[in-house]
Amino acid sequence: MARNESLVALNGTQISYIGHDCTDIPDFLGDTYGQFARRLDLSFNLLRSLAGLNMFTVLEELVVDNNLLGNDLLLPRLPNLHTLTLNKNQLTDIEALLEHLADVTPSLVYLSLLGNEACPNQLVSPDNDEDDYQRYRYFVLHKLPQLKFLDTRKVTQKEMMEAQARGAFMKVVKPKSEAPPNETGSESHPLPYTPLPRGSRDAKNHKGVFAKCRYIYYGKHSEGNRFIRNDQL
Repeated sequence: MARNESLVALNGTQISYIGHDCTDIPDFLGDTYGQFARRLDLSFNLLRSLAGLNMFTVLEELVVDNNLLGNDLLLPRLPNLHTLTLNKNQLTDIEALLEHLADVTPSLVYLSLLGNEACPNQLVSPDNDEDDYQRYRYFVLHKLPQLKFLDTRKVTQKEMMEAQARGAFMKVVKPKSEAPPNETGSESHPLPYTPLPRGSRDAKNHKGVFAKCRYIYYGKHSEGNRFIRNDQL
């Protein structure tokens, strides 16, 4: 026990257990500090679960950045928790996460999800832009209207009004990328018939198509008849 406690940074009611590659919250943390810890930092570990967090009955701030937490994340009811940072984990389902937080963290006013796929900013992918991120903010604020601070920015009154009016429709959904070609190089889902040559249908190697037209209009009122050569009559 003494050896484990030597790995803990203790500052009053603030507990830090950072960078020890633990996959679960060690039991001794809850047994030793759970009754009085108000801030708990478990960053830079290998956490896939927060089981054992129920031992921290008066927790107000929880920092679990740089772990392996995914969509199966479950928190106990933490009525006093006002700050939660989940930066750089493996969260992708924003709606399920927000509904869970709304249920178990009623006092939450500060939330940060940067570095997760669920938070569509350029830290995750350069394909994301400011519009994607702003829509995400509206959606989060629609689900958690008590938030005062989201990620790195304070929530504005204008954002809250937009979230109340249209936030329910602001969930950011990216289209799935197309499946890669199979090993033979052929398309896994062939395109429907088209009269154009295959080379003209390749979006990555598009080529113009030129050909001679063999059809001539022979209607007697056609102006084109003026240009029909004798050998075509």
